[in-house]
Amino acid sequence: MKLITKELEKRFAEVGDQSQSSNPLIIAKFFNPCGSQTWYATEFYKENEICFGYSTGVGFDEWGSFSINELQEVKLLLPGLKIERDRFFKEIRFKELIKEQDLEI
Repeated sequence: MKLITKELEKRFAEVGDQSQSSNPLIIAKFFNPCGSQTWYATEFYKENEICFGYSTGVGFDEWGSFSINELQEVKLLLPGLKIERDRFFKEIRFKELIKEQDLEI
């Protein structure tokens, strides 16, 4: 599965920089189907394939950058499984997401 599609690239470009927002729009969700790791992307920088967003299940929850190329290269314990993009994820504001998912901030 391709983690960043042309449609997602376009949407990230439309939304643009959200670094000054206290309640950014989460545009895409990536997850480990074998574990608890989840990455919620608010921004994508095509030139270096880097997203900015909120990650959970990776030691502790935090805002930061993550590499799409590195996510695509992760080797999971079960053969054939890789980090996936939630194709059914609907855009949501961060504050609504934390209430809905009962996340810690």
